[in-house]
Amino acid sequence: MKTVEELLAAAREGRTAAIARLLSIVENDEPGAAEIIRATYPHTGRAIKVGFTGPPGAGKSTLVSTLTAAYRKIVPRVAVVAVDPSSPYTGGAILGDRIRMRDRYLDTGVFIRSMSNRGQSGGLSRATRRVVSVLDAMGFDVILVETVGVGQQEIDVVRVVDTVCLLTIPGAGDDIQAIKAGIIEIADVLVVNKADRPGADEAVKDLIQMLNLGTPRNDWRTPVIKTSSNTGNGIEDLMSAVQKHREWATNGGEAKQRNADAMRTEIQALMRGRVLRELENRMDPQHLESVVSQVVDKQLDPYGAVDALLGPEIKK
Repeated sequence: MKTVEELLAAAREGRTAAIARLLSIVENDEPGAAEIIRATYPHTGRAIKVGFTGPPGAGKSTLVSTLTAAYRKIVPRVAVVAVDPSSPYTGGAILGDRIRMRDRYLDTGVFIRSMSNRGQSGGLSRATRRVVSVLDAMGFDVILVETVGVGQQEIDVVRVVDTVCLLTIPGAGDDIQAIKAGIIEIADVLVVNKADRPGADEAVKDLIQMLNLGTPRNDWRTPVIKTSSNTGNGIEDLMSAVQKHREWATNGGEAKQRNADAMRTEIQALMRGRVLRELENRMDPQHLESVVSQVVDKQLDPYGAVDALLGPEIKK
C-alpha cells in the first residue's frame, strides 16, 4: 500500500487512481486524512468552484454534464463532485449521477467523484468541502459541485463553492414554492433549466418579481438565466454569469468573507468531532448503558443523563 507521500506525488502528476485514493482517505476520515489536508491546503484557492442546487427533477446532473463539456473547451481540467442521498438503513447510495454523466467519462481531462451524503442534511456530506479542497490543490481549473436536491434547507453548498447556482424548471407546479426563502437567499445565479419547455418566460418573470420583493444581502444583482441542455441554449450565458459573480466577489471582498465564514464553520465542525471522539474514548460503555437504562425506566431524564455521563469537571 502506498504511503500518503507517494499518493500525493502520484496525484500531483495527474494519476487518477492516486487522486481517487486521496479523496477516499479524506472522505472516510481514514488515518492520513489530516496529513493530506495539511499538505494540500496551502495550494488551494485557484480553481473556479461552482455549486448547483435545487429541487429534484430540475436537471442538475444533465446541466452539470453539459457545463463540464463547455468548460473543457476553455480549460484543461474539470472536476465534478456529485452528492447523492444515502439510505437511512444501509448507508448506501445509488450514485445515479454517474449514469447521467457517462458521456464525460471518456474525457481524460474530466474527473468525476460521486459521494453519498451519509444522512447529512444540507445537501452535502460532511467531507465535501475537504474533497473539493484536495481537488483544488491537485490543479483542477473548474470544480462543479452538485448537491442532493432535497429542498429548502439545502444551503451547505454556500460554504463549499464560490458561486451558487439555484435551478428550477417551468411547468413543475408551484415553482416559487419549491425554492422560496431559505434556499433562494444563498443563490448567486438563478437558473430556469429545461427552458425549451412551455412556461419558461413566466418562470423567469416570477423569479425576477421575487427578487425585487426581497431584501438583497449585498449589492450583487442576482441574474436569472434560461438554460437547456437539450439545445445548448443559455450555457454560455450561465458561464458568463458565473465569471461576473466571481470577479465581483473577488474585487468587493465577498469572496474573502465567504471563505472566512466557511473556514469558521469547518473549524468548529472539526473541533466538535474531536471533542466528541475524546469524550467517547473516556466514557465507560457499561456506564453509558446503565444511564440509558435509567432514562428508559424514568429514573433519570435525558438532561440528567448528560450530567451523569459528563460529570461535574467536564460540565465546567
